[in-house]
Amino acid sequence: MSDDETVADDAAAPDDAPVSPAEEQAYGVPVTDAFGQRVLHPSLESYVELMTALGDDGFEQVIDLCAVDYLDHVRTDLPASVPPERFEIVVNLLSHRRRERLRVRVQVAEGDEVPSLFDLHPGTEAMEREVFDMYGLAFADHPDLSRILMPENWNGHPLRKDYDVGRIPVQFKGAPQQR
Repeated sequence: MSDDETVADDAAAPDDAPVSPAEEQAYGVPVTDAFGQRVLHPSLESYVELMTALGDDGFEQVIDLCAVDYLDHVRTDLPASVPPERFEIVVNLLSHRRRERLRVRVQVAEGDEVPSLFDLHPGTEAMEREVFDMYGLAFADHPDLSRILMPENWNGHPLRKDYDVGRIPVQFKGAPQQR
């Protein structure tokens, strides 16, 4: 670029207008960096499409799939184009060939159904069940979306920020009964 082109660009924008750099994108979704690791931020609608593309590109192993409940937490770590929601699904991927890790963060509103990754990554079955059990987030087309840690008749989802913390006595086999 010549000096003349630089001057022309500067003249087009008023001096007091904020200039924001173009948002970095990869695979058609916004990208950020967290502690030296790339983080992709797909919408809920583009989640499975992105995961398919990443699998085709060598990210063949899901290391972890979990959820976060932000409830009233103010978020500053998302790209400007990604609206924050109460919940977030976080998927950590690994490419053995590239020796690279990648994180995917999907914003999920209360009551939204998350597409299951079971057909792409069968190893996510138990991880998705845990998210369902602890946070109450449902996964569409999951083969067995049932509780995995809590009893079937348990009311509520213990890792939600609005879940009441109470005292439940633990009963050990063979322990003397307390009166």
